[in-house]
Amino acid sequence: MKLKYIIFLLLACFSINYAMAKKEVSTKSEIVQPRYRIIIDNDFEGDPDGLFELVHHLLSPSVEIKGIIGSHLRNGDPLDNSNQTATDAVSKINEVLSVMKLQGVYPVYQGSNEALANMETPQNSDAANAIIKEAMSDDKRPLFLVCGAGLTDIASAYLKHPEIAKRLTLIWIGGPEYSSLATPPPGYSSLEYNLNIDINAVKVIFNKSDITLWQVPRNVYRQALISYAELITKVKTQGAIGKYLAGIIENIMKVTNSLNINIGETYILGDSPLVLLTALQSSFEADPSSSNYVLMRSPLVNDSGLYETNYQGRNIRVYNHIDTRLLFEDFFAKLALFNNKQ
Repeated sequence: MKLKYIIFLLLACFSINYAMAKKEVSTKSEIVQPRYRIIIDNDFEGDPDGLFELVHHLLSPSVEIKGIIGSHLRNGDPLDNSNQTATDAVSKINEVLSVMKLQGVYPVYQGSNEALANMETPQNSDAANAIIKEAMSDDKRPLFLVCGAGLTDIASAYLKHPEIAKRLTLIWIGGPEYSSLATPPPGYSSLEYNLNIDINAVKVIFNKSDITLWQVPRNVYRQALISYAELITKVKTQGAIGKYLAGIIENIMKVTNSLNINIGETYILGDSPLVLLTALQSSFEADPSSSNYVLMRSPLVNDSGLYETNYQGRNIRVYNHIDTRLLFEDFFAKLALFNNKQ
């Protein structure tokens, strides 16, 4: 009789613990509360790394997403050579939200379809107006604008309302290597991809504004490598959104193979550090403490999009190393948790 009673107690404890574990998975956001506001700005019609960043941020409960912006590509970009790449980017955002069954949960804004014509005239867009509105709101929590593309919409917002500079932090994936910190990759182009989307906008942010800036240049965002084996075993297996993300990369691999371009077995998810530097900051004395940066004078960006020394430039953070272990293990775990809830 005593043995049966002990077995009963053990089974009861197991059931309670199992139920609590299931509850913890399903009510995770009740434990981890948002401490930062973020606006996501990316060229989602371009390189699919932005879609991985978007999904990862959507699954991160420590940030409250106040807006998702679809921004434009460079004119004539081979990924989409239309004149409505920001419009197409919004369609891609809504596609991801639909796959995740999150339609209507987050505000989505279209950025300008065109780059700045000069350093004085903003492009009017819903995205620029949304940035201004959120930056000037009464919410006292820190606001991060995380950008994995060109800087048209934040530059336009600044030109329209310079007061936003003191009310947000811009984290930008873009810009070439600094010669004092890193060597460019083989066969590099002097004009880094995201900088080349809108050189005038970069000049506004670097040369003209006093916006707090954290920069992740090319040598650093190239550290965010995922292998094809990881893609198959840790992403593709995780429900509809996992299959969606993995399928995009597999399609790229198939296309490049058909063109006799061998890209090997890795892919650069260069926009994912935006999650690492916001949602995955340290618990106490909050900061992206497992990644390294140096403080540098902001360079002058010339008309050709190249850096020049600026002895009067404000200090900006330039990251030189990112914690890819935390970045990708967190991404894989959140995908699995999300899939378990479906």
